[in-house]
This record gives sequence, structure tokens and C-alpha cells, in this order.
Amino acid sequence: MSISYREAYLQGKERLLAAEVPEAEQNARLLLEYVCGTDRQAMLLAPERTLTGAEEARYSEVTRERARRVPLQHITGSQYFMGLEFAVDGRVLVPRPDTEILVEEVIKDGASGAKVLDLCTGSGCILLSILKYSNSATGIGTDLSADALSVAMHNAERLQIPAAFYRGDLFAALPEEAAKGFDIIVSNPPYIETAEIDTLMPEVREHDPYMALDGGADGLDFYRRIIAEAPEHFAAEGRLYLEIGCTQAPAVEALMKAQGYTEIRTVKDYAGLDRVVVGTYKSYLPSP
Repeated sequence: MSISYREAYLQGKERLLAAEVPEAEQNARLLLEYVCGTDRQAMLLAPERTLTGAEEARYSEVTRERARRVPLQHITGSQYFMGLEFAVDGRVLVPRPDTEILVEEVIKDGASGAKVLDLCTGSGCILLSILKYSNSATGIGTDLSADALSVAMHNAERLQIPAAFYRGDLFAALPEEAAKGFDIIVSNPPYIETAEIDTLMPEVREHDPYMALDGGADGLDFYRRIIAEAPEHFAAEGRLYLEIGCTQAPAVEALMKAQGYTEIRTVKDYAGLDRVVVGTYKSYLPSP
């Protein structure tokens, strides 16, 4: 006997609650909407709608996946970020709301007409969002993972946002003819301390790419390299934007200062936690 929309939701919710899935109620609803092609009004307007046999079987399947702590976005294959829908899967980090702070700061400071480089681009969400909302900006994304770049290029194509992508280790990925003259360099690099990875939520430690998480013994390996190497790739003046872990601002600011960056500041996220460090590098001497 088929079950109603509301009955299916209640069963899914109980399954996710029993598995201690975060935001179980919301996840149960979103998965039901995904399976049935409905929206959030369906629970109010048509709670007695009967699921087809295929819908019931598929909903049972996806809620069991989520109960095994497979990320919601890996099941649905998408995540909204900066108002854009990005395709995601186990090859890339799932775009997180906190990272929107990084993009918003770049746009607020002015990126129109800029040449932008996104290191560790992953799904491409940072670069493509900046280009979408900045007039006449151009951009390049690099990543060591060929799998991640496949996702980024797919997102660029489906969103119809022109961008170039190169595979390699940070700046080494750039071809010689495109390696210099950047006005803006951004990155959300791996920044989790190696010893901390096993303590992360199952959705992260078991399903996010390990190479996108591991920032070395103190979590700062990639910051040291990016901050030191970026100056030779900037235009006469360039800005570096780095997403950070919420305790890393003092260390990252100190690294920037030691390399000669100026106008260094830390931006907090909506929870009041340090989230982005920004610095300016000038390769010319100011007029006296």
C-alpha cells in the first residue's frame, strides 16, 4: 500500500533522527522534494498526496544513504552558493555558506575588470561567482585534482560563465603566458591540521576529498606557500583573499606582514568568527 507525502516525510525524519543526522527534519524534507520534484509548499498544500511506488522506493534509498552520513549534496548532486546552483559530488568540497563571505568581500572591494586567480578551485564556486557578479572580470582556476577540475569545468559550462582551468600545484599549474598580472588572487586552501581530520564530522572526514582538507601539521602549509609565491604573479598592485579556519587569523596575518603585504585585515563571518584574511601587495614604491 502506497503512503502519503506526509507519512513518507515522517518515516524519513525518524530514520535520520535515529542516525543522529544534523538537521534531520530539514534533510528529510529536502530529500523528499528532490525525489518527488516538489517544493517546500507541498507539505502544506498536498500532505495526503500519494507517492508512486518508484518515489517511495527512491525516498527510502536516499534517506538510508543520508543515514549512513553521505552528504545531502552528494545525494542530490547540487548545492546553491551565491544564488547559483553548482553541481557537486565526492570529487570536490561541498560549497559552504561561510565561503560566501570570501566572495562577497572580493566583490565589495571591487572586482570589475579585474584579472582573477582562484587557487585550489575545487567546484569552481568561488571563481565563477566572482566572475558572475563582476563586470568584465576574467579568471583562471587551478587545482591539483583532475577530478575537481572536471567538476569546475562542468559548472562553468552549465552556468555559461567563461573561465580557464589548469591542473597543477598552486601557481605551478599556470602556463607561462598566463602566469602574471593578476589583480586579485583568492583561495580557500586545505587548512585543517592533519591530526584533527579524524575528529571531523563523518560527512567531512569520510566523504570530502582528503587532499582538500589536509593543511599540514599546523594547518598553515598552503598559506605559507601562497603568501610567499603570490607577489611574483600580481600586477603592480594586487589583493590576496584567503579563507581561514576561525583560529588562524593571527598566524596568517603575521605571514602576510612578514612578506611585505599591507592593508592587512580580517573579515568575520555572520557568526562573528574570523573567516577571511585580506592583504594588498604593491610591487612599486609609492611616491614620496
